[in-house]
Amino acid sequence: MAWYAYCVTEKQAFPELLRHRKPIPLDSVSGIQGNQVFLYPASDLAVLVTEHIHSDLSPQQAAVDHARVIADCFKMSTVLPFRFGTVFSSDEALRRSIRSNQRNFQSNLAQLRGKAEMHIKVTLDDCCREQLANALPVDNTAGRAYLSNLRQNASRQRERQTVARTLSMQMNRMFAPLEEEVSCRRLDSGKMQLDVSHLIDARLVERYQNKFVAAKQLMRGCQLQLSGPWPPYHFVHNLIRPTTGPLPPAPLPLARTAASA
Repeated sequence: MAWYAYCVTEKQAFPELLRHRKPIPLDSVSGIQGNQVFLYPASDLAVLVTEHIHSDLSPQQAAVDHARVIADCFKMSTVLPFRFGTVFSSDEALRRSIRSNQRNFQSNLAQLRGKAEMHIKVTLDDCCREQLANALPVDNTAGRAYLSNLRQNASRQRERQTVARTLSMQMNRMFAPLEEEVSCRRLDSGKMQLDVSHLIDARLVERYQNKFVAAKQLMRGCQLQLSGPWPPYHFVHNLIRPTTGPLPPAPLPLARTAASA
């Protein structure tokens, strides 16, 4: 039987597994397209799975369901999320993967136990927007003009990185997270957006939210949006080694619903 996998979690969080060696239903959680979710025991770990059934369900809805299952399990235990679209071709493929990655899984679970991820989007005017508006069109086939254009683009990119780094350091001082992941991109609207993920102690979510309110008052030139607490999506590294056996098409990015603050 092929299994669709959502996440790895701690077996000890589910006492009912202590009496079973085979998958048992997790009745409080429903999977993709409403399919039954099972707790699959594997040594000191458990994997949340459903029977893998090909369907015509839209990838977007399936991704939302995938994230919901992980979030529901996160309310009960520490989780290590699998990427959307992870399928094991058989029971043996699933067991073999858990065995070969067991030390890594246990290490990640120990490091992330009692922690949660908070996510902030920071949107601000592009520091190079005026330069772009005033720039003259350049023929990319002209040697000197082409090189000049490359230098200008590189300069703008460095300036954006400097602004992003400054904002990131400012937010790090305000929130003092355990770990952080930051990315920056330019939106079609001409604005810049920083995606900031903070790993925090799950007991301090309310304190973090209060700090966010204060940050919005201080950073008036930016638009801030907060979501979380989430499972630690951005802080799970080297989750799984490649396994043998057929797998589904390449997974899509994980969909997450962000709540504006």
